[in-house]
Amino acid sequence: MSGKVRARDLDIPFEGTPGRWNAITDVPGVRVGHTTLIRDGKSDASDAVRTGVTVVVPKPRTEQEAVFAGWFRLNGYGELTGTAWIDEAGLLDGPVVTTNTHSVGVAHAAIAAYAHGRRLGEERWSLPVVGETWDGYLNDLWGDNVTSQHVLSALAEAQDGPVAEGSVGGGTGTIAYEFKAGIGTASRKVSSASDYTLGVLVQSNQGRREQLQIAGVPVGREFAEDRTKEPDSGSIIGIVATDAPLLPHQLKRLARRCALGLARSGSVSGHGSGDLFLAFSTANDGQVEGPKERRLAALPEDALNPFFAAVVSGLDESVINSLVAAETMSGLHHRRAVALPHDRLRSVLKRHGRLG
Repeated sequence: MSGKVRARDLDIPFEGTPGRWNAITDVPGVRVGHTTLIRDGKSDASDAVRTGVTVVVPKPRTEQEAVFAGWFRLNGYGELTGTAWIDEAGLLDGPVVTTNTHSVGVAHAAIAAYAHGRRLGEERWSLPVVGETWDGYLNDLWGDNVTSQHVLSALAEAQDGPVAEGSVGGGTGTIAYEFKAGIGTASRKVSSASDYTLGVLVQSNQGRREQLQIAGVPVGREFAEDRTKEPDSGSIIGIVATDAPLLPHQLKRLARRCALGLARSGSVSGHGSGDLFLAFSTANDGQVEGPKERRLAALPEDALNPFFAAVVSGLDESVINSLVAAETMSGLHHRRAVALPHDRLRSVLKRHGRLG
């Protein structure tokens, strides 16, 4: 367990009931792994490394069994590979990887090679899903610092239980609302005909300071100092997982609701932002692929409202967790991104009557 402070530790209120870990790993079978790269070299820090890799594994046998999935592009100044096939077939075949903008290729190749090796010579193609956010403010983006081994290490270390947040993995060098950010996660128990779990994980790197809202309060306006960048040029990758039996078109509907969760923290998804969201279901075990007729379970459309609400509140909390868990970091050319100050944040929220 990371031991870092999370949003709920600061009495920030959120809708919904979280699972045991309040993480995407509350969905049975889902695992998360990180490789974090922090290195210093030259005295002018022109080669500072502040980057990494995060891997979300949908199922223990993910390299051999696909899951239903859907995705949504809110703004397309970014990359999430493999989505043409998800649109076509509604299938996610393998883990989801997040990293920096220039490491998409190496991550894609690493996962493809891993899948080939695990299938023991089976003649089957692989279309890995790799998402990116730009971390070039703090990280030497042109240094080719992420290798295939870093991707495979994150995959090998993927586990259930608590998820490390903040400046770890693919979020090591990211900034959101001009505060240090990174990886954040949350989960919700969803009551329907049966009880299900929905989890969210984000790599947040979006927004400007004055846009930031927490618990409905425009807190970003209270922090005028230590700005980092002027244009709204960041991005966010959001991953939603659930054990509810949902079909690809229903999962696409969930992925769309990530946009509403993002709006709660204030982002307007600016021109230079890549805001890309993926949702998958771990249900219908052993029934998703195969040459024969299959019998699938699926919830009716009018049962989805609780899941929509869970996505919206879960993504919002994940973004805030990514900010709260992050720590001040210096990096490339000695640039600095400050952490969101907890005490001042609580003071602002208390003044507005918004502490839990």
